[in-house]
Amino acid sequence: MQELWDISPPVSAASPVFPGDTPYRQVWNAEIGPQCPVNVSAITLSPHIGAHADAPLHYSAQGASAGRMALAPFLGPCRVIHVMHGGPLIRIQDLEPFLAHAPPRILVRTARRAQTEAWDPEFTAYAPDAVEHLARRGVRLIGLDTPSIDPADSKTLPSHHAILKHDMRVLENLVLDDVQAGDYELIALPLALVDADASPVRAVLRSLPPALLPTDMSTTP
Repeated sequence: MQELWDISPPVSAASPVFPGDTPYRQVWNAEIGPQCPVNVSAITLSPHIGAHADAPLHYSAQGASAGRMALAPFLGPCRVIHVMHGGPLIRIQDLEPFLAHAPPRILVRTARRAQTEAWDPEFTAYAPDAVEHLARRGVRLIGLDTPSIDPADSKTLPSHHAILKHDMRVLENLVLDDVQAGDYELIALPLALVDADASPVRAVLRSLPPALLPTDMSTTP
């Protein structure tokens, strides 16, 4: 039987968001009682809350919305790499030793415990040249366990524009605390939100069947 890892943080009113972004809020429009057979709620939230996929529309006025993104990049073999040096950026030298025979999806664990309870601007992001390097290696999706692939104070978003240049996809705010470095199957499908700039995902990893494991396991991080 294949093992399963849920790599999505819980989403609630306590979920941290970028300062100024829309927090999670839920109200009940109907509640079970003598005159009502069901509970029905309404929710308000940023599509960047919890584990989510940025759409190109988030960083390009002409970019595709979440509902118009192809699903294929969000489903298939991926590699989890640990880069837990505590530095501000994931650099080429952090990744290159673990890229031999890598699948087209790379997730990076940057912390022993993902920050899911409070906003912390001192998170690790991707260096734009590392994104460029992954693109040259055939990677089509990148992800990490922090709120953004660019630093919190960035005004130019160079790593987002690197994935725009190469038509890559991105997952942010993952929880990789219990995931060992190695190869897995990723399932993290965005919702068909036709006009949205991002979409929440329920991201999970499954162990790969033996036929899909790398032939040279010495290259696996």
